[in-house]
Amino acid sequence: MIIRNWNELASKGNNQGREIVLKVIEYTLEQVNSFNLVKDKVKVDTHLRIGSFKYDMRKIENIYVVGGGKQVTFAASALEEVLGYRIREGVVVEKQGAGCKTKNIRVIKGGHPIPDTGSVEGAREIIRVVKKARKNDLVIACVTGGCTSLMMLPPKGITLEDVIEVSKLLLYCGAPIKDMNTVRKHLSQVGGGKLAVIIPPAELVSLIAIDEVAGVPWGPTVPDTTFFPDAISVLMKYGLWDKVPDSVRDYFERADVLQETPKAIDFERMKVRVQNVVFAENRMLCRAAEKEAAQLGIRAATISTGIEGEARDVGMLIGTIAKEIEKRETSFKLPCLLIASGETTVTITDTHGEGGRNQELTLSAALKIAGSKKITIASIGTDGTDGPTNIAGAIVDGYTIERSKRVNVDPVEALEKHDSANVFRKLGDAIYTGNTKTNLMDLVLIHVRNEHNASST
Repeated sequence: MIIRNWNELASKGNNQGREIVLKVIEYTLEQVNSFNLVKDKVKVDTHLRIGSFKYDMRKIENIYVVGGGKQVTFAASALEEVLGYRIREGVVVEKQGAGCKTKNIRVIKGGHPIPDTGSVEGAREIIRVVKKARKNDLVIACVTGGCTSLMMLPPKGITLEDVIEVSKLLLYCGAPIKDMNTVRKHLSQVGGGKLAVIIPPAELVSLIAIDEVAGVPWGPTVPDTTFFPDAISVLMKYGLWDKVPDSVRDYFERADVLQETPKAIDFERMKVRVQNVVFAENRMLCRAAEKEAAQLGIRAATISTGIEGEARDVGMLIGTIAKEIEKRETSFKLPCLLIASGETTVTITDTHGEGGRNQELTLSAALKIAGSKKITIASIGTDGTDGPTNIAGAIVDGYTIERSKRVNVDPVEALEKHDSANVFRKLGDAIYTGNTKTNLMDLVLIHVRNEHNASST
């Protein structure tokens, strides 16, 4: 099983609701397994078929595999199984402590969400490998969420320490991932489409897992749509312009067109031969949850595939929606399961504890649904980690706040101090998965049962 502490999670509070929510999480994560999804996209006979694209194997001299992102090693491992000895060389950058072993593709461990020396080494090695590719060669790039941090090679004049400082400022101010990456890809020699322009004259195909709210292909092989002034605007928007290192301000202010991330017109001018294939995205996540709910005989509806905002505010809203359904049944007849996905943010204050956006969201929701006998809510990071913790997320119900009092935990104080992880550890409501073999956006489930078969502890 993917959920390691299932029995503990299901043995308290709203037993029936918890069991249903856990079953949906388990099934959903199994269905978006990157290893299986890549194998479904990549087939070999006399031709190599990647999605709807076809390559004549007789005309390909060498295949190189590169990539980066959380759980990217599962995509790389799938390519090894399909292509075997045909892969001439490969290197991918995986998050420290995550992923799987590969047979021949080299794995370098990097830092996420803050880049480290492994991120720099990984980016350099990827550049070294792709520069070997010639006209009749094919480069396959695997791109999953987190690759901007994990494949980080700062431009000349910017140190890794500078990029780390900027990354921390953006992370703690609560900037959404789109804004963070607008800045970070302008501080990278491979991000924002720059990897693709290194590769000609070889052909490039990229396998992408979309983990951003925009829901469109992104990353080092996709033409960028942002500019240096956009990066400056982001830093000013969050009051960070005067806080970033002087070297970063100087670089952004003096940057010329040759330092800009490549746009679609640049790909055309430079004759970049690239196909970007999406192998996983958020709608798959929600459709899988809907399917399992139907198999369990529960009405299900996806209410959003792009939730954003401050985690505690989103949690309060989700709790309010659940209470409204419980009270009035509105357009959702009980029992029902509401599904949402996306990525919230947490604005960190000077003094803070330990937690993550999913834990903060669920703790906030728990306060709103306190006393309910029908509602269960869970939120998880699909990659198996939430914030700086090894916790995937958390599950709560109407009994959570009452139980917290028994173990001398103040949930309101914990929420204010961004210390949700310690609350859920004490309650035994933290969800642990380890490697999930996938990395899409967060999954939020809201289950509201009817009065029948009610049981709780």
